[in-house]
Amino acid sequence: MEDQANAEPVEPAWDESTDEMFRPEVVDPVVDFLADLVRGGRVLELGIGTGRIALPLAARGVQVHGIDLSEEAIATLRAKPGGAALPVTIGNFATTRFEGSFTLAYLVINTIMNLTTQAEQAACFRTVAAQLEPGGCFVIEVMIPDLRRLPPGERIKPFHFSEERWGFDEYDVANQGLTSHHVTFRDGEIHYSSGPFRYVWPSELDLMAELVGLRLRERWDGWTRDPFTSESRQHVSVWEMPADTESG
Repeated sequence: MEDQANAEPVEPAWDESTDEMFRPEVVDPVVDFLADLVRGGRVLELGIGTGRIALPLAARGVQVHGIDLSEEAIATLRAKPGGAALPVTIGNFATTRFEGSFTLAYLVINTIMNLTTQAEQAACFRTVAAQLEPGGCFVIEVMIPDLRRLPPGERIKPFHFSEERWGFDEYDVANQGLTSHHVTFRDGEIHYSSGPFRYVWPSELDLMAELVGLRLRERWDGWTRDPFTSESRQHVSVWEMPADTESG
């Protein structure tokens, strides 16, 4: 699990300049995908973090609003070029509502899993649906739980190994839980942090969407629109508010 944008970090974040997720070849397809859905209206990023996606999207003239629980992350965002101009709210993205409506809301890099109960995840869908304009979209990027790739009897799955950091996920299958462990190496010191998450299946997300009046528009393996298959390790899903529906 790569992202904890809706929670205060246990340890300082690793250097963004060396993190592959901040490289243009990773960021640009995300921004391209989202920009295609904007339709000229306001956009809401849930778990905006340090602005990895919001800042380049805003640089294209998109009206991006953000929400996040982490004051540390928002302080980092504010210090970046263009960051001070973005309207950002400190709060819980599962329940916080804004004045006005949005043509697009989105969650990237597993951030929906920061909501650690099914009730919180369902509340997030309700909150977003109430703020979407007719024809507006809700986009989520999230992993497919790696349960079938776990060795028999094991519940630990590594997801990252490099000279800078190690990462591994610990599954609690009975409770649909996941603890993500991070070990980073900085200045000759070893730093450890961990965070709880709740993994969620595509069909479960589709039901949450249906219950609030959203319908699945498209689902891809990733931001470059590769086909979603049984072998996919993640998905990017787009749910749409029907054009004849009034937001509440």
